[in-house]
Amino acid sequence: MNFIDRDLKCVNCGVEFVFTAGEQEFFRARGFTNTPKSCRECRSKKNHRPMRADSKVTCADCGSATTVPFTPRQHRPVYCRACFSEHRSEVESPVCTTI
Repeated sequence: MNFIDRDLKCVNCGVEFVFTAGEQEFFRARGFTNTPKSCRECRSKKNHRPMRADSKVTCADCGSATTVPFTPRQHRPVYCRACFSEHRSEVESPVCTTI
């Protein structure tokens, strides 16, 4: 099937943009049936996620300063990477003490 460039209007900003023949072929190959409703600039703005906020904390086990990719809440202990790995391995493989 031969595709031709199409002029479309962005529903967000109202700017006209070109839906090229190459983009149409790409959409068809991926099984997309709808034409894009937003221009490239609006799509890129929409797809950006907010930056994660790293928090500086003190490890509850060893007392070293570390950063974590979340904001600690509810007065729960926060661990550095090494201590967290130790706690995780203890939980995943409990030692059986019954004989």
